[in-house]
Amino acid sequence: MMLTLDIARQLLRDIFDEGDRLGLKPLSVCVVDSGGHPLAFERSDGASPMRFAIAHGKAHGAVMMGIGSRALFERAQAQPYFIQSMNGLAHGALVPVPGGVLIRDEGGIIGAVGVTGDSSDNDEACAVAAIEKAGLRADTGG
Repeated sequence: MMLTLDIARQLLRDIFDEGDRLGLKPLSVCVVDSGGHPLAFERSDGASPMRFAIAHGKAHGAVMMGIGSRALFERAQAQPYFIQSMNGLAHGALVPVPGGVLIRDEGGIIGAVGVTGDSSDNDEACAVAAIEKAGLRADTGG
């Protein structure tokens, strides 16, 4: 299966709906394909301008490393120099905190979602809910 623009847009809508349902702070969401290229991005009213870079870094880092950003967070605690080096190789587009969730189908990784704006755990929960609602498998790496 290929992650399409239509699926990416639906994920955006569902993530924002989940954030509204939970009463979260303004969210920003980036959906990337299996190569780490952005398919869709939206920033809620009131979200800070740097949120694209954060959301993209969560999603991009997850896809490029092949593990969710929760696992990257855990690895950063155990091996900070390694994650710092990987972030350098990724030109700063690797944000090792929860909220970057891999999207998997039966064949493997088809993309990732990066969510930022509230706590990292809440960001991740919104991504997982939307991915599962789409009938795909969310992989947080944790």
